Amino acid sequence: SEGGAALMAVGNAKGDERAREAAEKAISSELLDITIDGARGILFNVTGGPDLTLFEVNQAAAIIKETAHPDVNLIFGAVIDPSMGDELRITVIATGFERAGIPRRLLEKSANTRVNESEKIMEPSEVTAGTGKPSDFQPRTFNTEDLDIPTFLRNRSR
Repeated sequence: SEGGAALMAVGNAKGDERAREAAEKAISSELLDITIDGARGILFNVTGGPDLTLFEVNQAAAIIKETAHPDVNLIFGAVIDPSMGDELRITVIATGFERAGIPRRLLEKSANTRVNESEKIMEPSEVTAGTGKPSDFQPRTFNTEDLDIPTFLRNRSR
């Protein structure tokens, strides 16, 4: 239920320390200089082959939790995917960052980004509220004989 900025990252690794390496790659992005430091809400998934162990999942969870806020809401999942072989993939979605924790250059970039006309949020037209009583609702009526004809054919005849 944490709102605000969110970060999604993926880390892949192979070898003896694959859980640690994949978790470290997932919690920090070398390209964007962003980490999950201070995140209050984290959802992560560990995907590995048939040799994935609960120890590896626990190791990844400990590394991810270490960098998050002390009161983090941490939710995880684990998936066995035979096509992964000996590779391990960790996907992390983090949210609930303090505004101060977001790099200034990203805030400036988002503030200067122009919105296309098609992306603008439309203001709702005037809405009238009902009383919430059953009399406010009009039941939908339809001809049950029409149900034998597929919708796309019924719509063509209109």
